[in-house]
Amino acid sequence: MAPKVRPAKRVEGQRKDVWSIINEAAAAADKEVINLGQGFFGYNPPSFILNAAKDALDRVDCNQYSPTAGRPRLREALSASYSPFFGRKINPATEIVVTSGANEGMLSAFMGFIEPGDEVILMEPYFDQYISNIEMAGGKIVYVSLHPPEKGDTQVCSADEWKLDLGELEAAFTEKTRMIVINSPHNPIGKIFSRDELKAIGDLCVKHNTIILSDEVYDRLYYKPFTRIATLSPEIEDLTITVGSAGKNFYCTGWRVGWLIGKEHLIKYAGAAHTRICFSSVSPLQEATAIGFELADTHNFWTLSKREMQRKMTLFNSIWHELSLPYTEPDGGYFVLVNLSSIRIPDDYEFPPHVLERPRDFKLAWFLIRELGVAAIPPTEFYTERNQREAENYLRFAVCKEDEVLEKAKERLRGLRMFMV
Repeated sequence: MAPKVRPAKRVEGQRKDVWSIINEAAAAADKEVINLGQGFFGYNPPSFILNAAKDALDRVDCNQYSPTAGRPRLREALSASYSPFFGRKINPATEIVVTSGANEGMLSAFMGFIEPGDEVILMEPYFDQYISNIEMAGGKIVYVSLHPPEKGDTQVCSADEWKLDLGELEAAFTEKTRMIVINSPHNPIGKIFSRDELKAIGDLCVKHNTIILSDEVYDRLYYKPFTRIATLSPEIEDLTITVGSAGKNFYCTGWRVGWLIGKEHLIKYAGAAHTRICFSSVSPLQEATAIGFELADTHNFWTLSKREMQRKMTLFNSIWHELSLPYTEPDGGYFVLVNLSSIRIPDDYEFPPHVLERPRDFKLAWFLIRELGVAAIPPTEFYTERNQREAENYLRFAVCKEDEVLEKAKERLRGLRMFMV
């Protein structure tokens, strides 16, 4: 008998992840399930972007390899769009690399700078892909919490009330700290870090010569002033790699077009890793993204997109007011955290073992799918075990869906009344 195939340690022994659990619950439900868990859009990009993608498929050059750093037209469009925010001309040839989605861009940044034993500071809750990407590069993760407001169990709170303790952050830096990851607007909280918070974080990174990976994929969906950390000082900019995403900007998460922006001494190494990971990204969709940026202002797209998502947020969150359930009012993005501490699951309710062993929010998510047919994401998946209790009463809902889907979900969520205390 042939010897058993031995997997690499980086992928062996992984427990069932949140996406598998939620999809399994939905598949076993006796009703159609409304998916407000995963953050993909329930509608298409606007026609001017879709038409650009269709037209690109008819061009020979758009069906062949793009330069590894990205198509020149897209890098020029990104430079034109982002330079006004940065207050200087971003060099499209040396300060931008186009990646296969923001996730591959972040992996490229980690692979470009993290070596075994290097430490990376993450704030929890975190986007779960950060973890595997850092560990793939051999990095050690050091966690610092964004603490929820104490009144979150009983009152509607603003996302900016989730606080970073700067003393805890400073204590996390060591001589091995190589990088810190910031996410603003934040998934899943919806927090936009204030200018003062970002300046304090940036100054610590300058003091410790630490690279800042600033995940700003929701940078066009902000409902209060939004500051880019790279713009706060030349010293901070010298350490900052900014991450962006066409999928989040243009409602096309399946296109997998992202980018990294930063000074040449940072981008050239992240770009070198990107070259070795996937060489280049999808050519016709890069071209369409470039045209999207070129035409966005003509169509007043950024303003309308922001206004529409905020309208959907208000539309959906009316159900929590109706049920007197507290939630975190997001300052950006398209997720909302809802506190369900007042929901009582029957004591004899049966859960599969892999749900029973997880925190309360997993049980709430399973219960919501099976009883009401609405899927949401348990946010303790985005925490270490040490701090899971801070989020075990919350669920995360995505509002980037058609209005009729949100209304249908609201109708089903009214069924929570029978389980409230």
